[in-house]
Amino acid sequence: MTDVNEYYKYLTISDEDRNWGVHINVTGFAMINPGIVYPPTGHPSGYFFTWERGRVMDEYQINYITEGSGIIETRHGTFPVIPGTIIVIRPGEWHRYRPSKDTGWKEHYVGFQGEYADHIFANGFFHDSKPVVHIGFQDQILKSFYNIFDVVRDEKAGYQQVASGILIQLLGSIISCVKNKDFEGKDIERKIRKARLYFRDNLDKNIDVEQLAAELNIGYSYFRRMFKKFTGISPVQYHLMLRLQRAKDLLVSTDMSVKEIALGLGFQSIFYFTRIFKKKMGVPPTDLRKKL
Repeated sequence: MTDVNEYYKYLTISDEDRNWGVHINVTGFAMINPGIVYPPTGHPSGYFFTWERGRVMDEYQINYITEGSGIIETRHGTFPVIPGTIIVIRPGEWHRYRPSKDTGWKEHYVGFQGEYADHIFANGFFHDSKPVVHIGFQDQILKSFYNIFDVVRDEKAGYQQVASGILIQLLGSIISCVKNKDFEGKDIERKIRKARLYFRDNLDKNIDVEQLAAELNIGYSYFRRMFKKFTGISPVQYHLMLRLQRAKDLLVSTDMSVKEIALGLGFQSIFYFTRIFKKKMGVPPTDLRKKL
């Protein structure tokens, strides 16, 4: 058996690729067997590092460890790496990582840059101080990596745009896995789903969310906190946005007056409806109807 079974590819980037918003610089995988020096030789100087000095890069890197174990160190501390760990590296962040000599590990990685990548990371989707995310073995995550490998290997015209699209899907899948870890198979998930269905079935009413929580046999504060963690917004705002979206659909697809739409969706006043519609949708309802 060889010490390292690997594939990697470093890519040339055009101005068109940079203007796309996100582009891939490197991608690959490696099976690091126990007891060998890490990282393997053969990588460019900007990527190769020694344990003594560590490394700082000018790109983001996502590295999915599916087998074996090890550690990663950053200025925030030392973190264990176990099977099912995503290592997250940010530009300008000093780091070093390696597999255990007893186990080795299998890694799948992609390095990328771009304004859209900056936007994702700047808005807190990945914790700033923690370079590891434990998601377990997720087939769809691994499949995304291998889809990127296939697209990059062929280098057909426009391959960067296709590969970066898969990368965005990969990042979204990681976030989804993290979010669902707190809910999957738990009673709170069932209650949140029931509440969301109740909101959709009652767009014409003002709902007392505290009473709804009581009917679901759950404390309001806990329900509100977990609902927001699950959906990204509070239950009150969730129901409001459903009603406003329905109002938008009616404005576009029917001849109902703004007053009829407002009252039909349970808003007590056309003035309040107009004000909240403009605040949330960016334009008054009458202007939206004229525009569309």
